Amino acid sequence: MSSPKPVTSSITVLAENIGGIDSSEVTLQPGVNVLTGRNATNRTSFLQTIMAALGSRRSSLKGDADAGRAELEFDGEQYERYLERRNGEVVFDGDPYLDDPELADLFAFLLESNEARRAVRRGDELRELIMRPIDTDEIEAEISTLEAEKRDLDDRLERLEQLDSELPGLESKKRELENEIETTTERIADLEDELEAFDLDVEASRDRKEEIESAFADLQTARTELESIEYDLETERESYAELERERDELEAELEAFDDDHESPDRLEGRIQELRARKRSLDTTVSELQSVIRFNEERLADDGFELDLEDHVESGDEDDGDITEQLLADDDVVCWTCGSQVGRDRIESTLERLRSLRQEQLEERSELQAQIDELSSRRKELRERTQRRGEIETRLSAIDDELERREQRIEELETEVEQQQARIDDLESEAEAFENAEYGDVIDTHRELNRLELELEGLEDDRDDVQARIEEIEGKSEERSELEERRESVETELTDLRTRVDRIEENAVDAFNEHMESILSILEYRNIDRIWIDRREKTVREGRRKVTRTAFDLHIVRSTDDGATYEDTVDHLSESEREVTGLVFALAGYLVHDVYEIVPFMLLDSLEAIDSTRIADLVEYFEEHVDCLVVALLREDAEALSDEYAYVREI
Repeated sequence: MSSPKPVTSSITVLAENIGGIDSSEVTLQPGVNVLTGRNATNRTSFLQTIMAALGSRRSSLKGDADAGRAELEFDGEQYERYLERRNGEVVFDGDPYLDDPELADLFAFLLESNEARRAVRRGDELRELIMRPIDTDEIEAEISTLEAEKRDLDDRLERLEQLDSELPGLESKKRELENEIETTTERIADLEDELEAFDLDVEASRDRKEEIESAFADLQTARTELESIEYDLETERESYAELERERDELEAELEAFDDDHESPDRLEGRIQELRARKRSLDTTVSELQSVIRFNEERLADDGFELDLEDHVESGDEDDGDITEQLLADDDVVCWTCGSQVGRDRIESTLERLRSLRQEQLEERSELQAQIDELSSRRKELRERTQRRGEIETRLSAIDDELERREQRIEELETEVEQQQARIDDLESEAEAFENAEYGDVIDTHRELNRLELELEGLEDDRDDVQARIEEIEGKSEERSELEERRESVETELTDLRTRVDRIEENAVDAFNEHMESILSILEYRNIDRIWIDRREKTVREGRRKVTRTAFDLHIVRSTDDGATYEDTVDHLSESEREVTGLVFALAGYLVHDVYEIVPFMLLDSLEAIDSTRIADLVEYFEEHVDCLVVALLREDAEALSDEYAYVREI
């Protein structure tokens, strides 16, 4: 979709059977909206409603409902999303605001389960998360395509430059030929004048002269025909030799083929087996991710929400059980069996599920590497088979062509012999005219015939040189177009090669800049600085080792006596860790221009941060977001500005 316009009207949010909400309709305003109230008052469920209407799939259907609906209306537009339980899974339908919610899920919907916040809390690798929306494989493919195009352009331009280097020699050759033509033409004119000057007054002498001229004309014609036949013969012999060389090369290439190579069909069977295994792993990984995400969300909500009003209204006397559930901070109500279990047991199980998913991901990567390798091998074998067939077909055609040309060579050799015999006869006739009376005339005719043949050859050579010069000069326009395209390709390559680096640098700079500003505003007592540093590391991808960039999070603290030391994320307080996670999400929000995709940001689960700092955070985030919706406890909301819009009933 196109970039959103700023939200200028009120926003109506309608929820039916989303999270813990039965039915609710709430109006929000542009700017900051604060959802305030006690725990278990469906504030998180309301945020999930907004997420669902915007396009996220990370919203839950009410546990006792088979269908639900989320609706968002503002600036004259309406966006609806339907949730339905089918075969134990929640299926989404409707017309949401976003077609692809990935960026919003990562950097705009900042609930407790948000991956950016969780990555900082757990000390995970941050680079992978900030770069996830970037399709690096597609960038590499574009780079490979452009590099191939640039090589082709370079080759073509190099050939054109080589043509340019021919021009001086061609121009010089043309001048030499024109000089020779001029000299030869002048000599021919002189010889013709000499023939005219011979005194053959008597009729007999005139007849004799015509007879001599006829004999030499026949001889000249015969020699011209012999040259043509000899040229055809030489051309056929060269073609024959070239065909023999090609045949020898193809036969050598054919002999080099190994007949013991594995069958492509057998490789295809193995590839299908691996793909079936990978599809199975994909299903398993997806199911594990769904289970993990569902359990993380339920754990974040402390299991099932308790409906105290129902207990009171029904006169339930088992107050001890209710009190125990409310006070047991380390216990939650299990959403699979309904019993109370320790949070650490559920978190331990979740960690095992995450480890299992990671193992499945690694196995899937290894399978993909094997599939790629076998596919490449299969392609190579198929190309070899195709090439072998092409060679055999070409060899058969060459044999036929050699037989035809051999026959033609024999015919031309016979014609040369016959024409040479004819010339010998004509020369004998011409020699009969050689006597004292006509000797000079005969010599002049011979020289004239030779020069006329030479002039014809010089003119042909000059025409060939001129055609070559015109061909080279005619390519100047093509050269200009090629140079312009090469410059464009080089610019595109530079942009692609540096795009990932630029995004990484911008992400790091954004985090470091905003983290510095936030720390100066929130004034944590002994934190001097928190920043991200980029470094390169070597990792294994399948069977290859490649260089990848990693983000290292650094924390510098100071003691009461002014000494500084570097600390780790594990030693941050819960408040400090939550703030760091929120700033990291904000960096991703700005680097990926999420504000151009969706005009909302949602904040939840800020209880670990004191109310004064929450107020400062909200004010800081407000500068970057069109519509900010924050869920807070009543006591935390009291520190916020009265100018914000407050929602106290959902």
